[in-house]
Amino acid sequence: MANIKSQKKRIITNEKAHMRNRAVKSELKTAVRRVRDAVAAKDAEAAYESALKACRLLDKAASKGVIHKNQAANRKSGQHHRDRRSARCIQACPQEGAGCYRQQEGRC
Repeated sequence: MANIKSQKKRIITNEKAHMRNRAVKSELKTAVRRVRDAVAAKDAEAAYESALKACRLLDKAASKGVIHKNQAANRKSGQHHRDRRSARCIQACPQEGAGCYRQQEGRC
């Protein structure tokens, strides 16, 4: 433990920021998981809504400095790509296992 008063205060402040950052990162992981689950369930509307919420949380985390802005951009791009791919697949193959060419090519 530090002896200097300002350093003691800094340790407490850093701990608070650490806990806040952990909570935000956990919330981000949950939001991204919800998008993946909606895509896996082939629910295009839920996937789209979840992707929008996840993107909003990513933007907020980047603006607060929890994650880097480029990391937020890359994650948002991945979410939208996954969401668009899911929506196209559901429209193209509404029936599971219908012999869709997308499924044969591994794009679904």
